[in-house]
Amino acid sequence: MPNPFFRIEMLPAKQGDALWIEYGCGEAERRILIDGGPINAYPEFTKKIESLPEGEKGIELLVISHIDTDHIEGIIRMMAERRCNWQIEPKDIWFNGWRHMNKTQDLGGREGEFLSALISRRANEEWNKAFNRGAVMVDPKKELPIITLEGGIDLTLLSPNINKLRAMAGQWKDDIEKWSIEPGDLDGAWDQLVDETKYNLDQGGLLGPGDFTDQLKKQLTPDPSKANGSSIAFLAEYESKRCLFLADAHMDVVCESIKKLIPTGKKQLEVDAVKVSHHGSRHNIKPEFFDLVDAQHFLISSNGDKFEHPDKSTIESIIKGARKRPTLWFNYRSKFNEKWESKSNKATSKYDTRYPQRDKGGICISL
Repeated sequence: MPNPFFRIEMLPAKQGDALWIEYGCGEAERRILIDGGPINAYPEFTKKIESLPEGEKGIELLVISHIDTDHIEGIIRMMAERRCNWQIEPKDIWFNGWRHMNKTQDLGGREGEFLSALISRRANEEWNKAFNRGAVMVDPKKELPIITLEGGIDLTLLSPNINKLRAMAGQWKDDIEKWSIEPGDLDGAWDQLVDETKYNLDQGGLLGPGDFTDQLKKQLTPDPSKANGSSIAFLAEYESKRCLFLADAHMDVVCESIKKLIPTGKKQLEVDAVKVSHHGSRHNIKPEFFDLVDAQHFLISSNGDKFEHPDKSTIESIIKGARKRPTLWFNYRSKFNEKWESKSNKATSKYDTRYPQRDKGGICISL
């Protein structure tokens, strides 16, 4: 019997996220895509998609974690193509849009309206099917939702909860007021999207926790962003391999969800890898996370251009808090992360590093 595989590729998405997941046995390969990076990373993003063999455009799931432009613009640009020209064919799309507002008061924003209009017209409203077309969210009073995709991969939802979605609703409304469209006005959003030149095409388109110092703890302040708090985050499990995909999620919600997953008699949830939240921002990590999670590999997606991620305090937190000797995976080599390589080469080092082989970035890890 062929050996199972579970691969995670952090595409070169500038300061954002674009994650390509492959799993399966032998030649039976299945795929998940999480986010598409900012618009200036689109050439590299689409290059990956164009590399798919002819007749293998199908993917099990497209996850659009939240509406920040460094996660969403590449997806908007891809969906700007006519449906028949899409380079992928997702069986389901997870995205929380204003259409769920009446039930959950969930997220929004101008780009969110653009994307909602595209999904509505291009994908015939076929989104969030795994959640009965409702909001993708966890209920603190219930068990965490577990979705099993074709091929046997289990996705356990960790974030967002209803409170984070409600907090985002006001932000969405405030954001679009200046653009003279109403929340949920997909026709108005469509008209503006047609005029947004950066999405237009040339043709055929729209036209160890105990080691934390007090100083380090003070640096790890909570993330105030409502958009990040609305991030879709989940645990992916395939065969015996596990990875936490945390998007830009807030640690309070993630930690509360993880507590529900720790087996009876255990103190931590054992996973192979963690895609670190918010590109290694010090606002999206805290010591409690390392009390709850035992992982070896930590994946950080950022070239550091916009916010100089990853933050020094985040990397120090991983090194001090990880229960196994951690390996830090970077999808770019930058002046904000390369210093960790020289330190990892010392005989006294307590961690390892991995960097891309290509100048343009991107790195793949096989669990």
